[in-house]
Amino acid sequence: MDIANALAKLDAYYQAMPPVAAMRLRIAHYDAQHLKLHAPLAHHVNDKGCAFGGSLSSLMTLAAWGLVSMRLEAAGLPSDVYVADNRVRYLAPLYADLEAEAALSPEGSWDEFLTTLRSRGRARTHVDAWVRLPGGETAAEFSGRFVAFAKG
Repeated sequence: MDIANALAKLDAYYQAMPPVAAMRLRIAHYDAQHLKLHAPLAHHVNDKGCAFGGSLSSLMTLAAWGLVSMRLEAAGLPSDVYVADNRVRYLAPLYADLEAEAALSPEGSWDEFLTTLRSRGRARTHVDAWVRLPGGETAAEFSGRFVAFAKG
């Protein structure tokens, strides 16, 4: 499957989940190493006028989940992907649109993840994500462990 079709499929997954569709997210960038999602601040404002923490956490989780899903799609491994656990840190308020970017954690290996999934029918990996402030500083950061189960 080519990247454009895989991204369209990922977007359809996102839009099929009512809470995610309400976020008004869009896929902003994908290059096999990173997935970036964008969501307008206007749909995620808290009582202080900045981005709601739950929205930041959700968008980072969705970016990380989407990155794992895209890598599995590219490898031709139909799988169900779940977040097993995660840690989120909020470092600064964000008064701009939300952009969450995800990448494989430094201790992770896509090759090992895919090989394990092929041989055992399940595998796990760690993915990091972050949201930056307009000046480039980090507003929030996410570290999560994802589990994939091969279908069929």
